[in-house]
Amino acid sequence: MANSGITFNPDRLKLNQWRFHAFLLPLTSFMALPLIFLFNHAFKPYSELFAYPPRFFVRKPTAENFIRLLTFSRESGIPISRYIFNSVITTSAVIVLTLIIGSAAAYALSKLEFKGKELLNKINVFSLMFVPVAVMIPRFLVLINLGIYNTYWAHIIPLLAMPIGIFLIKQFMDTNVPKELIEAAKIDGAGNWRIYWSIALPLVKPAIVTVAILVFQTSWANQEGSSLFVDIEALRTLPFYMSTVISQQGNIVVTAGVGAASQLIMLVPNLLLFVFMQNKVMASMATSGIK
Repeated sequence: MANSGITFNPDRLKLNQWRFHAFLLPLTSFMALPLIFLFNHAFKPYSELFAYPPRFFVRKPTAENFIRLLTFSRESGIPISRYIFNSVITTSAVIVLTLIIGSAAAYALSKLEFKGKELLNKINVFSLMFVPVAVMIPRFLVLINLGIYNTYWAHIIPLLAMPIGIFLIKQFMDTNVPKELIEAAKIDGAGNWRIYWSIALPLVKPAIVTVAILVFQTSWANQEGSSLFVDIEALRTLPFYMSTVISQQGNIVVTAGVGAASQLIMLVPNLLLFVFMQNKVMASMATSGIK
């Protein structure tokens, strides 16, 4: 492929780029203030948590809030590692299964011709209007009839239907997977599954990564499964425990630091995944296409 002359990582910034960065840097710093405050708040001792006037930055950082969080977990009879294990298992399963089901459905709706295709497309778009609360009772009845109440599947199955994921991947396939390429593959003897796996998926990596981030954020922070579909404490996930740790102790003053530590623990995986995957999205956007 001929060199297009486009440089994605220039060694020097031009004058107009410096002006653009001069505008973005203050805006980025302002948007980062909540994150900086949360990091500082989680390491504040009691004397600084309730200081007046409130202090933005911690002066004497301590890990006491995290130690108390672990202590509360041990006193409840179930270690916090159990909640973390449950969250990792269910979130990983949701990500893998959602990407497989969503990408396969998107390929069928985008590139295959069959009766009822337009109707299914409209149903998927219309389903974006429904909030989780509206389908809470039907989900509960389905889980009961399937016999997966009080199991790990109760956390996984309700999250597999992700209309926004199918919609995003389908839109990307419509514009980035040309019909001529599929027709050429069929002439060479490739079937639909081979085309889907070897041609369509590599060309829609940015959409796959974006949906993976959305699925992780949805599953990692989900409390619906633990509060509605599971009543065995050992099967509940980390978000549910973190949301109830303060109310369990009954003293908001004592648990203020613990609450800040729990919020930080819930945030860090989302932050790290977002930063890491954003680089993958940019790299995929720069290198994807027909060679």
